[in-house]
Amino acid sequence: MLAGIISRRTGCRLAAKSALSRSASLGIRDGIVGTVGNTPLIRLPTFSAECGCEILAKAEFLNPGGSVKDRAALYLIQDAERRGLKPGGTVVEGTAGNTGIGLAHLCNAMGYKCVIYMPNTQSYEKVETLKTLGADVRPVPAVPYDNPDNYNHQAKRFAESLDNAVWTGQFDNTANRQAHFETTGPEIWEQTEGKVDAVVFATGTGGTLAGVGRFLKTKNEKIQVILADPQGSVLYNWFNHGKLERSEGSSYTEGIGQGRLTDNLKDSPVDHAILVKDADAVKATFQLLHQEGIFVGLSSGLNVRGAVQAAKILGPGHTIVTALCDVGQRSYNRIWSWKFLEEKGLLSAVPEEYHDTLH
Repeated sequence: MLAGIISRRTGCRLAAKSALSRSASLGIRDGIVGTVGNTPLIRLPTFSAECGCEILAKAEFLNPGGSVKDRAALYLIQDAERRGLKPGGTVVEGTAGNTGIGLAHLCNAMGYKCVIYMPNTQSYEKVETLKTLGADVRPVPAVPYDNPDNYNHQAKRFAESLDNAVWTGQFDNTANRQAHFETTGPEIWEQTEGKVDAVVFATGTGGTLAGVGRFLKTKNEKIQVILADPQGSVLYNWFNHGKLERSEGSSYTEGIGQGRLTDNLKDSPVDHAILVKDADAVKATFQLLHQEGIFVGLSSGLNVRGAVQAAKILGPGHTIVTALCDVGQRSYNRIWSWKFLEEKGLLSAVPEEYHDTLH
């Protein structure tokens, strides 16, 4: 009898495995975890025509949490599990929003609690999304990284005060860039059939740029890895001049730009950095919506404008890949708001024919 039970159980497991294999071949993903990554690569016709190059963008807004950060979130949780996080434990992170949203989605699916510390300067939509997802959201004053009350340090201290909790530490945890080395980079290589001349990404943690750049360099050392930096970040000057000095001005983009070199970026193969002004990023974001039909946030606009700037430096005939890294709905009361743009001196960056779409 026991042999018969074992045989039936083995048969059930084999049948389940076979069914899952068939589902995968039909395009069925295994839960929300299975939906992370494998995003399409989109050609952007109006931007391509502007510079005489192929401007291609990974549609990262199609990840389940709506941003490129879902990839890092999954790898950070898996790293936490390797470090001893047990079922029912707590994932703690300091984030400007999108990584937290990715973590909250995945924590729900994987059986963990989620606590998010974030600067109190972030958009209302991001905060409310996190709360709806069940995360314990703790907005704190926005202070520099070297201040002990920076949101990252507060997140780390809180995680250390709990049992069965892990601070995922997205900025300096290189599981972040490994996510892009193992997924985003190979996807770009396969989708372009190896015909890619440059990749251009803005950075917050540096994970996307570092991971993709590292992978593509293993395939072709000639591929240019270019950082698109917003105003007021130190990375433009660091990679071009070796100085951790902020560029002139400040930026209203969220989650990108840095005042230091993260562990994810250290020793990464960045060939060049370009500076993208907020006004140019705003114009590109509106162009993406009204000419390409793609509703994304300001960071995506900065990425695409950075790709065009890079294309003009490289010259016609090249293929440049970037990322549409987020959804537009999370910045509805910022970049899509007349009041916000007027207060920040950015209203003139929006073409007049689109003014009636502002609220």
